[in-house]
Amino acid sequence: MSGPKTGPSTQGLQTLAIPFVCILVGFLGYYSQWLFWNSPDLAPGPLPIRQTAVFNVLLACVWWTYYRACTVDPGRYTFPTGIAASAPSSPSKPETPAKPPGKGAPRWCKKCQAPKPPRAHHCRHCGRCIPKMDHHCPWTGNCVSMQTFPYFFRFLLYTNFALWMLGVLVFQRLANIWSERHLPAYLGPTLPHLIALTMVSLVCAGTSMALLVLLVTTARGWVLNSTMIEDWEVDRHEAVLSRLEDSGDGDGPGSDFWGADGNSGQLVQHLDRVEFPYDLGVFANMAQGMGTRNPLLWFFPLAGGPRISTTPGKGPGWEWEENGFNDLPGLWPPPDPEKLRRAQSGWPGAASRIMADGEASYYPDPRKSETPEQVKASFAQRQAVDMQRKKMYLQTQTQRSGILAELEELDGPAGGAQAGYYEYDGVPAWTNAGGDRLWDYGVDEDVEEDGIMRQQQHLIPVGEDGGDDDVPIAELIRRRKVLTREADG
Repeated sequence: MSGPKTGPSTQGLQTLAIPFVCILVGFLGYYSQWLFWNSPDLAPGPLPIRQTAVFNVLLACVWWTYYRACTVDPGRYTFPTGIAASAPSSPSKPETPAKPPGKGAPRWCKKCQAPKPPRAHHCRHCGRCIPKMDHHCPWTGNCVSMQTFPYFFRFLLYTNFALWMLGVLVFQRLANIWSERHLPAYLGPTLPHLIALTMVSLVCAGTSMALLVLLVTTARGWVLNSTMIEDWEVDRHEAVLSRLEDSGDGDGPGSDFWGADGNSGQLVQHLDRVEFPYDLGVFANMAQGMGTRNPLLWFFPLAGGPRISTTPGKGPGWEWEENGFNDLPGLWPPPDPEKLRRAQSGWPGAASRIMADGEASYYPDPRKSETPEQVKASFAQRQAVDMQRKKMYLQTQTQRSGILAELEELDGPAGGAQAGYYEYDGVPAWTNAGGDRLWDYGVDEDVEEDGIMRQQQHLIPVGEDGGDDDVPIAELIRRRKVLTREADG
């Protein structure tokens, strides 16, 4: 997709985004001043000293904040040697099977080969997990994240201020031309100057509208302490609950969600509403986003921003305060029932849940009795099947029209006017009402959610499903032993 939020989707166009922004700032900021100074017939004439100083100070703030938004590192998680292999896979004290495990079950990124902290996402452009990733912005060539958000927001703020001032200056000259429209043409501005003023006014109006939308959406996320990706997750969760309520499969949100075979009568999960946990209140949200509780520094162009903690697993970027509206911490993001149903129906070794009188119970997982050699063999078999599926998908894509395949890969479902599921890499994936999916925000969809679903539902340990096939074998065996000891205890 392409838009003011996430920019052009085509990789080749993204390399031109930053030069385009620089040319646009130069055209609107400096060519307009040259035009005002060299067109005395454009009343009220050249800018006075005061207006010139204010406008150029705003331009300086635009350039500096844009430079910082482009160059500040979005954040990097560093783990001590061996921590990935020793990351805990289950709570020290097991939770009841009826509820998700909460904080005790870490997510795993198969690309980074490391645990994935809360609110982090793997960016397909940066090639690593980004703390509190909002989206990857091609206009800055950088991720909008916990560390870069203050600079990105200040850039939008000062850019809008400069555009509004320019809009006022252009409007004054257009209004004067209209008021003198009945005078002879030779008494007014020349035709080249009229064309130049028209170009400046049109570009200023279009840029102002696009950046105003982006400023409003960014400010909304700042006040609510949510990112574009988390807004997408909220929309998906609400759509799932609404579909459950409308389907008549229960008594509204929290009703039972049926498995892939609707005629089997088997229930795969009990889906409850999960409240967004990171909204701490307006002031606390804004202070957390800017990294300081001093409001004077929020809008100061030379101010800094929050930094990820250098202590692995502790502090900013690793831990996030929650509002306590949910029964347990660490429940976000909510699971995708479509992926849970595929996991249930496609995995003969996955545990099954049945619901009786409001209580949850599980059939035993037969793989708990497997030897380490059998676990390795099963893992290798799943890897081979997954690689074969991807190979077949790539072969199918190469046989299709190049333009059509590119459009479908970049823009998702045709139309994109309604929320729903579409085929991505042969697997249904969800889009919101705007047609956006995680791919459009720069998230690597291949590793984003598959490793979370059954982990959150206590179906199997993280790393043992198709979404985490790159987790080391030693880590899988260690986790299997831990779960077996807990089950025996």
